[in-house]
Amino acid sequence: MLRYFSILLILLFSCQEPESKETKQTGDQLPKLVVGIVVDQMRYDYLKRFWNKFENGGFKRLVNDGFNCKNTHFNYAPTYTGPGHASIYTGATPALHGIIANYWYDKYSGSEVYCVDDADVQTIGSPLPVGLMSPKNMLVTTITDELKLSNKKSKTIGVSLKDRGAILPAGHMGDAAYWFDGNTGNWVTSTHYMDSLPLWAQRFNKRKLARQYLIQKWETLLPIEEYTESLPDDNPYEGLFEGEEKPVFPRDLFKLKDTNGEWNLIKATPFGNSLTKDMAVAAIEGEQLGTNEHTDFLCVSFSSTDYVGHQFGSRSIELEDTYLRLDRDLSELLTYLDENIGVGNYMLFLTADHGAVSVPAYLMENKVPAGYFISFELKKAIEKELQEIYGEGNWIANFSNFQFFLNHQLIAEKNVNVQEMKKRIAEFSVRFDGVANALTSEELLQGHFENRILQRVQNGFSQKYSGDVVIVLQPSWVEYPKTGTTHGSPYNYDTHVPLLWFGSGINSGSCADYVSITDIAPTLATLLNVQFPNGCSGNPIVELTSGR
Repeated sequence: MLRYFSILLILLFSCQEPESKETKQTGDQLPKLVVGIVVDQMRYDYLKRFWNKFENGGFKRLVNDGFNCKNTHFNYAPTYTGPGHASIYTGATPALHGIIANYWYDKYSGSEVYCVDDADVQTIGSPLPVGLMSPKNMLVTTITDELKLSNKKSKTIGVSLKDRGAILPAGHMGDAAYWFDGNTGNWVTSTHYMDSLPLWAQRFNKRKLARQYLIQKWETLLPIEEYTESLPDDNPYEGLFEGEEKPVFPRDLFKLKDTNGEWNLIKATPFGNSLTKDMAVAAIEGEQLGTNEHTDFLCVSFSSTDYVGHQFGSRSIELEDTYLRLDRDLSELLTYLDENIGVGNYMLFLTADHGAVSVPAYLMENKVPAGYFISFELKKAIEKELQEIYGEGNWIANFSNFQFFLNHQLIAEKNVNVQEMKKRIAEFSVRFDGVANALTSEELLQGHFENRILQRVQNGFSQKYSGDVVIVLQPSWVEYPKTGTTHGSPYNYDTHVPLLWFGSGINSGSCADYVSITDIAPTLATLLNVQFPNGCSGNPIVELTSGR
């Protein structure tokens, strides 16, 4: 009997052993800190173009030791910074979360709205009204909100040169969002979060690190002849800093600050990213993020890549140098996290808020279809057409973000068929060079589009806030100066962005399946065992969440 009892005990323990291993493999132990990184205006192809010049500790480490979603796209347009950050963290598209652009026309009040405007709060950290900001215009919760709702002891902090890049990711319940005041050189916030800057932030501001970065010259990190992935240094597709005669290296930043504004100049250099990294580290230390059993969340948005891209274009040495320096900044940040939070104690993801078009003038020079659009001419022609048909009057209340907003009060007074007017505007608009599609609000609300491009336009259309007719330009057509680049379209150069996962609970690997930007938030929710954001329309990424 004793022998049979011993065998029974052995069988019992052998049956329990696999269950213990399975519990370990599912990653039930949550990370102490989640770091969400958004690189403003980063196209996916930059990973490949600059790969051979990256060091091992930054982008290469995230790709080689983490999980790379190679086919990640924004599933809506317009692809701007405000909607991008909101969609990443809410898992919703502008049709639902309400951040339909950076700025938009309010058809109810007739005024312009900035995506994070809030006249009911005050600035903290500056005497200027640069802090009248909050997330109140975002209509749904973020993954950071859901983390706070699940455990109020968790902290969430947002850091970015841009106010919207810090505020929208931190969510409605964020403990803080900090952004850079280009007038004073201070990092500021608003009374939505606090009544005064914490001591660590006050000390950080007193250091005036931006001034230290601007003492140096901006020279290329590597010998300039090695930047073979970019156009020559002196080319006609790049913009100039005020006071420059040619857009060439090296740049004396100390001298340029007098004509470009000392604190604003740093934004359009790679050192704005370095300053953001410094502030992120200061926030981790000052707020003691990742130091206990409650998962904290740090949202970091690197904005200088966007400023540099807008000014110099997507094929400039300036942009390439900015990414090589950002690679070093990422390496420093990862090393800091390893040493202070601990390898395996933090989870990190990196993505972008949109991509960018190649400079149309450069494309045209190389016989690629592209062009420059002048919306004023379209609006003027449409107004003339409507007056000839319906009589005198200001039939168009506003044209912005490639959307016509009609004067519905006048339409009602004149008893005009509004649906007929919308169709006339759409039909007239597509005759213009550079216009690919013109869609009425009824088509966007009721239509079912097989075309993925038009699906993206539909996902960006809000019945509550958007206009009556939406214009879609042809690929590589923009309304922008003929130097530098921009974004906003539903085309792949604007929608295809990196999505890298790294750290606690993330196995190395990659996938080429189509992933929507709205899949990030539900993936995080699954990994963190919290509720999906309340407007989330995405799905968890199976390769990252199977078994959770």
